[in-house]
This record gives sequence, C-alpha cells and structure tokens, in this order.
Amino acid sequence: MKLAVVGGGSTYTPELIDGFARLRDTLPIEELVLVDPAADRLELVSGLARRIFAKQDHAGKITTTTDIDAGVADADAVLLQLRVGGQAARNQDETWPLECGCVGQETTGAGGLAKALRTVPVVLDIAERVRRTNPDAWIIDFTNPVGIVTRALLQAGHKAVGLCNVAIGFQRKFARLLEVEPGQVHLDHVGLNHLSWELGVRLGGPDGENVLPKLLAEHGDAIADDLHMPRKLVDRLGVVPSYYLRYFYAHDEVVKELGTKPSRAAEVAAMEKELLEMYGDPALDEKPELLAKRGGAFYSEAAVDLAASLLGDGGSPIQVVNTYNNGTLPFLADDAVIEVQARVGRDGATPLAVPALDPLYAGLIANVTAYEDLALEAALRGGRDRVFKALLAHPLIGQYDYAEGLTDRLIAHNREHLAWA
Repeated sequence: MKLAVVGGGSTYTPELIDGFARLRDTLPIEELVLVDPAADRLELVSGLARRIFAKQDHAGKITTTTDIDAGVADADAVLLQLRVGGQAARNQDETWPLECGCVGQETTGAGGLAKALRTVPVVLDIAERVRRTNPDAWIIDFTNPVGIVTRALLQAGHKAVGLCNVAIGFQRKFARLLEVEPGQVHLDHVGLNHLSWELGVRLGGPDGENVLPKLLAEHGDAIADDLHMPRKLVDRLGVVPSYYLRYFYAHDEVVKELGTKPSRAAEVAAMEKELLEMYGDPALDEKPELLAKRGGAFYSEAAVDLAASLLGDGGSPIQVVNTYNNGTLPFLADDAVIEVQARVGRDGATPLAVPALDPLYAGLIANVTAYEDLALEAALRGGRDRVFKALLAHPLIGQYDYAEGLTDRLIAHNREHLAWA
C-alpha cells in the first residue's frame, strides 16, 4: 500500500507519522511519500518521520519529493494537508477582517473565504494530476475550509472524502469523562464542517443509550470551559456545539478579544519555528509534546481510520466525514457537503439518517450552506462581484458596507494568489 501526503513538509506531519506507526496493523503502509515544494522543511520532517518509524519498528519506506506528479503516482490514497500562502497568509486572514469589525478566522467569515479562494484552484490542480496518474486513488482532504474544498473535489468528479478532527476530539474527550474506550462512544454529529453540534452521545453504537444528559449534568462546567462558552448556554441548548460556533454565538465578544492579542497565526508561526528546530535534532525519534499545542489532536487516528476503510476492511464502519448530502438533510440540495456520521467503505461514504433538526440548527446550516455555494462559485470563476455576494450572504457579515470593505481588503491582501485579480 502506498500513500502520498501533499503538504508533507507541514509541522503537523509527525502527528500523522506517529499514527501510521502505531496503527500499522489497521493501515499497513509499505511506502509513504511526503510531497512539498519546501525542500528544506521536507528534509527536517522526513528525517524525524523515518526515526519515528524506526523506533516503532515500522518496516514502511518514507520517501520525499517536491514533484507532485512523481509523488502521487501509483498511490492508493492521497492526503491533502496544504496551506496556500503559509502562516503569513493565515495571519492576514485573521487580522484584516477585524478592521471592519468582523471576526478574523482562517476557516469562517471573510478570512475563511480568502482561504477558499486561494486554496480551491490549487487543490483542483493537484486532484487532476492524481486523476491523470492514478484515477483509482482516493483523495482525503484535510485542507481547510474542508467543506468547500471537498465540495469542489466532488463536483469535479474526484473520489474524495473530507476529514476534520473536531468529531474525534469530542469522542476522545467524552470517552475520558465516561471512563470507557473511545470505540464505545458514538456521536450524533450533525452539521457542516466547523459548524456542527453533538446532538447525542451514545454508548455501544448508533442505537445505544444516549448519555449526553448525564455528561452535561456531571461534567457541564468542564465541557463549557473547553468550548469557551457559558455553562448556562450549553445547558439551555442541551447539546454540545463545536467550539467554532462561538464565532456565531458570541461574535462581538470574540472580535474584542482578537483585537487585544496576537493572532493565532503569529503564535503558530513561532511554534513552527521551534518545532522545526526540534525536528532537526537527530536524537529526536518521537513527536514532541509541543506539537499538541499546534492543533490537530487525533488527526492521525482519524486519517488512519478513514484511509483503512476506503482502501480495505481495517477501519471503523461508521465515521464522521464530509461528503455529499444526498437527501440526508432535506432542506439542503443533494450536492451540498455536510459533516455527519457515515458508513464508510471501498465505495466511499454514505451518510446515516439524521432526525429532523431544530430550526435553531437547521436555519444556520442552511444559511452557511448558501454562503458556501457562493464561495465556491467565487473560487471557481473569480470576480469582485462574486466575492461581494459571498461575503454579503455570510451570517457573520450580512451588511453591504461591511461586505464592500471586506471585499476590497480580501482582494488587496490576496492578489498574488488570485489569477483573476
């Protein structure tokens, strides 16, 4: 089995490598190719990757290349984890929206749109290269904004599934609180990527006992603290929202906070510099503790599970993924991409049935899906008017003067990445 990781020079990669090494019985990789245009980062990351494999007695071969075509050739699956423009572009996404009084974040709002505009054309080019060299390969997208990028891939006819670590993070957290094995915890996870709710927490499987009321009663303070939301809100909802919902439920409060501290991108850039120095140490043969602060917790385990299910029989039959709606949420078009529990196998992902949603959740999902429709149109066809319409449709913006100002700033800060600008 051969896997390729595009964006393999990322400081995230040792997390992925650690999972591949630990879970080799689930996903028996014979060759892993790390693909990245940054040869210097590739050298540091691949060196540590080989040492991790060696320490854990993994017999797989790790190779590197800056050539996408060579890297994806003959791969059974290609995992995308790239960041167009790097942390510098992310820093812009997180700062210039604040000038208009709107949240600055890399996956939602104006910053999220900027990232989508930079990313979609690049990802589609990579996917076409995969299709030319190996049309049977699965593409696993971890590149944000996952929902929009996955829809672009599916719409273009690629074999693709989107992946995020939010759900597996909740699963692991709830399992720890309940003192059970993670595999015993099944989430009624519903929504879009970075716009989701845990409507139930079931023990043993999709039809198991819902212990969410027990979790909230006994551990509500800890859960609310992790979400940076008030306990009374979580109790009132009776569900557990993704922490990204804070950008919607407390937008103005978050904008004030973001204006008083360095951007997350600045923090991550400093962390990445330190991590890369660590990766260059020939004595280091495991992922460092600092990597946990970088983000992406349990990403490797989710990726292994998904790849194993798509390529064989090693993964869990039911997983939270991003895939076509196909009637699952009746108020959305079939070709909308949703994030829900799905049955995953060699033929891809089929969403499980979802009960009728409270309008509180359905309305916001429909609104953000409409924005994502317009965002993808802007990413595929370009043009100032399309950017403006997408921003105007976003529930975190929604006013024409904000949308005008944000459009100008978005184009100004991303001109080098926009072929049409």
